[in-house]
Amino acid sequence: MLSADAYGQGEADRVLGRALEGVPREDYSLVGAVGHDFYEGERDGPKGFPRFTDPDLRGPDDYAGYLRMATESSLERIGADSFDLLLLHNPDRTGYSSEAVWDGMAALREAGLATRIGVAPGPANGFTLDLISCLERFGDRIDWAMVILNPLEPWPGELCLDAAARHEVKVLTRVVDYGGLFWGDLRPGMELARTDHRSFRPAGWIEAGLEKLERLRPFAERADLTTIQLACQWNLAHPAVECVAPTLIQEVGPDARPIEEKRVELAALPAEQRIGSAERDEIRAIGDNTGSMALKGANPAHEGAEQPDRWALNEDLVAVGARWGIEPRRDLVVSG
Repeated sequence: MLSADAYGQGEADRVLGRALEGVPREDYSLVGAVGHDFYEGERDGPKGFPRFTDPDLRGPDDYAGYLRMATESSLERIGADSFDLLLLHNPDRTGYSSEAVWDGMAALREAGLATRIGVAPGPANGFTLDLISCLERFGDRIDWAMVILNPLEPWPGELCLDAAARHEVKVLTRVVDYGGLFWGDLRPGMELARTDHRSFRPAGWIEAGLEKLERLRPFAERADLTTIQLACQWNLAHPAVECVAPTLIQEVGPDARPIEEKRVELAALPAEQRIGSAERDEIRAIGDNTGSMALKGANPAHEGAEQPDRWALNEDLVAVGARWGIEPRRDLVVSG
């Protein structure tokens, strides 16, 4: 069960808490995420609330205090004593690089408020060199990292996997369903709800994705998997990936599958791995999306002032890329 305190300004925590009432604590893992300050910060329209590391809100000496307050508040809303995993939610440049931030996160684990801690880049795709640098510097403290990864979106999440494995950080992958496509109830020309979060995707993404999905279907059939199960097993075929978190989306229209049906399908994911390394690579080639979008985080294409989710590349991060075979102007930019 995964919640983030900023969702609904705490309401997601309360909803999750009501859903878990009466469920034995040992029957589920509780994952939380903190990092957006909706307690003292002001919402900036669709950009959401500022990160708690915003210098207009506080300095490094107050990071640990904020993290403890936010974590305890989230747990109180859920009605739990501790998280099995607590993630630093959508950090800015400071969140990836500050010793004070990761001292504060480690202190939460030491205080028993979280069994494990981790980092969750986002919400959009990117943050590649920032995440790798964070793992290099603080990997001895970090247990998990959450990245976007799926067979139709292998880039750029795949670039972080070797660093995670090297530093023994387990990877939780999200958007495994590629915006819902792998669930099988998105259709060409389908109209999405007015407030649908997928509206940022380019026109025609459903149609283009369905064409690729048809090329992937034989892999699913040979392995006796549904398409969403294929996506999950493809992710899990990467050594660093330990867990997958597809998005359960209730589509609109008469042919939409109910969430309950999707949960049953996901729960039936076979425990044994049915996708070998050769098939994993063939699937990746079909879904190759390299250079298909502008990435967030440190980026050679960034110009102007630093933003909470995008900033200029510096020499330290260029050196990080060199250590892992990543050339930013080749590997982290839109290519057409």
